[in-house]
Amino acid sequence: MSRLLGRMVVGTMPLMPRFVIKWVSRRYVAGTKISEAVAVMKKLSDEGACFTVDVLGEEITNLDEAEFFIKEYNDLIEAIIAEDIDANISIKPTAFGLLIDREKGLQNIQELLVKAKESDIFVRLDMEDHRATDDTIEVCLAMHEKGLTNIGVVLQGRLFRTLEDIRNICNKLGPAADFRICKGIYLEPDNIAHTQYRPIIDATNECLDLMLQSSSYVGIATHDIPVIKHALASLEKQKMGPTLDDPRENPPVKRRGKGPGYEFQMLLGVRGDLRRKLHKDGHRTRIYIPYGERWYEYSMRRLRENPTVAWHVAKTFLMPWKNRR
Repeated sequence: MSRLLGRMVVGTMPLMPRFVIKWVSRRYVAGTKISEAVAVMKKLSDEGACFTVDVLGEEITNLDEAEFFIKEYNDLIEAIIAEDIDANISIKPTAFGLLIDREKGLQNIQELLVKAKESDIFVRLDMEDHRATDDTIEVCLAMHEKGLTNIGVVLQGRLFRTLEDIRNICNKLGPAADFRICKGIYLEPDNIAHTQYRPIIDATNECLDLMLQSSSYVGIATHDIPVIKHALASLEKQKMGPTLDDPRENPPVKRRGKGPGYEFQMLLGVRGDLRRKLHKDGHRTRIYIPYGERWYEYSMRRLRENPTVAWHVAKTFLMPWKNRR
């Protein structure tokens, strides 16, 4: 029912004034500036959360546009250190020019990674649509070959190829492999991806199991109750948990700000009650913090591709007292 109502909401969103969308987006976007993102993180730190910060924006049309992201992420790293926030960063390779000039894109990412490593900050490569899957994985592997191991990749459970990608990455990186597994928000063709809810959930759970059975670090990025229940059962089966040392034969490389082989991750503004419950039970929880001038495009894409989130948005109008991140 919530998905149906959500689709109805999505259908009306393009008709709404931009200021209305901006008001709604305040729940899901931490503002347009670094200072606003820092303020949100400081507030949510009281709930025991840690963070991954993303500067909104992705595929660019020329390399000059990449200069904005290079400078913004450098400033963001300095702000994280200066404010002593438990946060990593998340980047989209296409925002650094990877699809325009591969060598220059790689150089841009490498320079940022070096700066992040100096401050012991982890960098997550966000996964975009299927056009960028191979390139994104190759960037991760190339950086590890250069000795820059403070980098990991997002994989999407809905893609048919993901199980094989997990095996290949684990074979090459061993305990240095660091994943975020999610359903995936891009609406991919049915010849390369699952397109129905239950098969997507089942495929994501299968990927999660394979990651936990390997030596990798696993960021479990989901708001779906079936995935969370499966993750908790899988962790118990692997004898992993918040008060336990990682029992796997070759546990993942220990990094600043990481949990005992896994963590739960959620978007800003979504399922805060569930995140707080997981934290109360001892699990490490991370909030994905997006900010930037591209808030409108981000908000509309999230709503189009996840009608359930759209229903949560509608409830902020109907029941504003429940509008807690």
